[in-house]
Amino acid sequence: MTIDHQPMFAAELLKSEVSKSEVARRALNIQLDKLRFASQNQDKKVNHVSIETVRSEEMIASALKNEINCIDHATCEPGEEDAFFVCDLGKVERLLQLWQQQLPRVHPYYAVKCNPDTEVLRLLASYGVNFDCASKGEIETILDLGVDASRIVYAHPCKVSSSLRFAKKNEINLTTFDNADELYKMKKFHPECKLLLRIITDDSSAQCQLSTKYGAPLESVPELLQIAKDLGLEIAGVSFHVGSGASDTTALIKAVRDARGVFDLGAEFGFDMNVLDVGGGFSANTFIPASNALRSALDTFFPSTDGVNIIAEPGRYFVANAFTLATHVIAKRAVDDKAMVYVNDGVYGNLNCILFDHQEPEARVLSHGGEFLFGKQEGKHTVSLWGPTCDGLDCIAKETKLSRDVSVGDWIYFPDLGAYTSAAASPFNGFEANARKVYINSERV
Repeated sequence: MTIDHQPMFAAELLKSEVSKSEVARRALNIQLDKLRFASQNQDKKVNHVSIETVRSEEMIASALKNEINCIDHATCEPGEEDAFFVCDLGKVERLLQLWQQQLPRVHPYYAVKCNPDTEVLRLLASYGVNFDCASKGEIETILDLGVDASRIVYAHPCKVSSSLRFAKKNEINLTTFDNADELYKMKKFHPECKLLLRIITDDSSAQCQLSTKYGAPLESVPELLQIAKDLGLEIAGVSFHVGSGASDTTALIKAVRDARGVFDLGAEFGFDMNVLDVGGGFSANTFIPASNALRSALDTFFPSTDGVNIIAEPGRYFVANAFTLATHVIAKRAVDDKAMVYVNDGVYGNLNCILFDHQEPEARVLSHGGEFLFGKQEGKHTVSLWGPTCDGLDCIAKETKLSRDVSVGDWIYFPDLGAYTSAAASPFNGFEANARKVYINSERV
């Protein structure tokens, strides 16, 4: 299904008296409904890449078993029994295949902040994935891997002046902005840099909302374009982000439509925009409907004949499902006949995603009394689960059900724990922040 693109929309979009009119509102709703219908009916007969495979599950189980069997809690050295990750790089490869299948026009720039694991970065770089960096440190991490500076977007709308000078020195020549002060800063410290105007979106359904902090309101766009023109800066395109872990495909469609309006307005100001950055927010479990919606919107508002370079900033999409965290039970007690189980990682460590990313990790028993367990389990024993620090905030779950009545020395694991976990772990209370990682690849023989 195709929908006629109307160039006149740019003016309508950015004039409040039109955008508020009932006629414009109804026209928008009709167009969005058509796009939603089109996206929902795409690819029903396509055989999508399978992310979870029997081989992957077997290899993860084997790696976990081998590691815990090597640990004797009675004789091991301090730290040898610390929590550890198993990372299946094969899942990352399959997710990249799925991306290329679903969004062949969209070049991914991996969001380094999500998980800067070196092996993941190397793998993605080897397959031609580029990188979204939001700080001097992240840029250095990617450059140190031998990645060319042209493969980096400095995706932060509010940058430190010294970091801008660093970007200029290292030829990082694409960045985002959303305010006038940033334009004056760019003129002073990196005037040759190409700019992407980040616009605000409706991210109310996202797991982590970003528009409360970043994104230019549409009514401010004409002023920002005028300032950029007066300063002689190059506006290369538009960026947006519908929020991390976004679930509303309508927000994605509307954001693409808004970007089209800004592109058209930019042309009126004399800018030759040729880059559209559709941001991140993608998750593996919702990727098919999200990618269908995005593809429909792009084909409608940015057809391939336009010659626009379309990029995205996926983070959790690539790594959330690739990492499994194993922890062991260090203590247990009963209070008012309720079991409290303590493990050697928590919200100050690799389970910080509970606080910072609104995640609810699923705890599963890995071993109990020498019996190795792995896979889906029926919870029968209700416990509260706690991390190792002295802080009462270090609570993993106030109530969860485990398949066994665990004891000290048993192991508990958390699947799908690769996004916004190790990246924000801290050494609070003297506990190790950097968990050991065991790498496997279920795509390799």
